[in-house]
Amino acid sequence: MKKLTEFLINNSFSEKIAADAADKFRVYRDFLIEKNKQFNLTAITEPEEIEIKHFIDSLAALPYIEGNVADIGTGAGFPGLALKIMMPDSDFTLIDSLNKRIEFLNDLILKLQLEKVQTLHARAEELDKTVKYNTVVARAVSKLNTLCEYTLPFVKTGGKFIAYKSENCDDEIKEAKNAISVLGGELENVVSVKLPYSDITRKLVLIKKMKETPLKYPRNQNKPRKQPL
Repeated sequence: MKKLTEFLINNSFSEKIAADAADKFRVYRDFLIEKNKQFNLTAITEPEEIEIKHFIDSLAALPYIEGNVADIGTGAGFPGLALKIMMPDSDFTLIDSLNKRIEFLNDLILKLQLEKVQTLHARAEELDKTVKYNTVVARAVSKLNTLCEYTLPFVKTGGKFIAYKSENCDDEIKEAKNAISVLGGELENVVSVKLPYSDITRKLVLIKKMKETPLKYPRNQNKPRKQPL
């Protein structure tokens, strides 16, 4: 975990915090590789690639995370569980529609002895619309216009949705303009982050929640994907 440790120290974490976190991420990596043979959790299986393309990539949004956090479509815990490791005092909710992923995360949370983190086995359209979060994150889930419908309804007014997108996402952002407006959001910023030790540029799309989302969203019957706003 040398690269991850260097990344954390370069981002103002103390050597002790970086070393302690690296120990947790090492457990995370090894458990992911072990369980991936059974559950097919990730296509990235080389230890160094996991370190860069999953862990460091997930942590790119650290400077923008505030309050309680939900990761919708968390998969194997990216970015939510990686962020949680570095934010032990914050409340996190990891949400996914596949129970095998939730079982993996529950086992991993116990192994890492993490507190103030819970998992939910649910689709976004099944979530309680009265429960809202200061920050919602999502990575590699769907196109931005669809993704906004799955996430913005659960962001508190004044809070933020952070979408992890690829470098070439400008057209996707333009296509999502109507969805962002209808759902009560406003595009705040698009931050480019060059992932160290790689040639990858991650774009973080920061959307601020300006007003409440109409209660009919997110729509069911897979309409956010079939008929995006």
